[in-house]
Amino acid sequence: MEEETELLKSFEFEEPKSADDVEKIEEKGKRDICRNGCDRPANVCLCKELPGKPFLTYTKIIILHHPHEVHHKLATVPILTKSLQNCEILIGRRLRSGRSPILDSLHEASVRDPALPHKAIYLFPGTDSSPAIDLNDWVGSTIGGGGLDGAEIRALIVFDGTWKHAKEMVKSSLPYLSKFATRVCLKYDVEVDGETIFNSELVLRKEPFSGCMSTIEAVARSLKVLEENNNGIEIEGKLISILKSMVKFQSSHVMKKNIKPRPMLKKQNKKPQNIVS
Repeated sequence: MEEETELLKSFEFEEPKSADDVEKIEEKGKRDICRNGCDRPANVCLCKELPGKPFLTYTKIIILHHPHEVHHKLATVPILTKSLQNCEILIGRRLRSGRSPILDSLHEASVRDPALPHKAIYLFPGTDSSPAIDLNDWVGSTIGGGGLDGAEIRALIVFDGTWKHAKEMVKSSLPYLSKFATRVCLKYDVEVDGETIFNSELVLRKEPFSGCMSTIEAVARSLKVLEENNNGIEIEGKLISILKSMVKFQSSHVMKKNIKPRPMLKKQNKKPQNIVS
């Protein structure tokens, strides 16, 4: 018994940590966050790139933000809300009644009078069953053609998620969207491989095919067209500048980690998906 007592005395037991000690350890593991505007980690702060005042647009931008993207470190949606006044973020997997007052008002108006010109558009490549109109053509025929007043509030709907998730989000939203929104697209080519961070200053994540782009770039390119008579070119320039800075930060991280580009795999001869522009 005496031997056991002496043995125990030879060990030094660590005192239980206080709540303050635990908090200090937890804080040490966290990165400093910039609270001046961008809310990003301080070492990748974008405050200098943000506009002095968020741009005001005639177009109402509504983004359906997939839940898996909310905390993704490469998500570009949070920057859009700090750059554009009329930008609304909805977190979810589909659009439906009760999510957005402006979309509900457009939906109700179209149900009452199906002949009304659509004041909303949603950005996504087309298929045989659901073709898409080139955005420039839609603007020329609808706004430029007198269907809508050029200063009238209109809605641009964008789906934010991986390519797989975005397709699912669009499909599940169609019963609601198809009543009041037109499907539009920017230029793309499914036969050409998408770019990567290794060969483009505008790509944060590998794109499935040419013409696919991040949400911030898609909104920038769209607003250049939709806000042509307002400040579309200035908005596009600022958003693209922010994106380039994000890519530069990520590229630097990739270089430090010595990450190599994946080898290009030969495409299998699969049946075309009949996606049209």
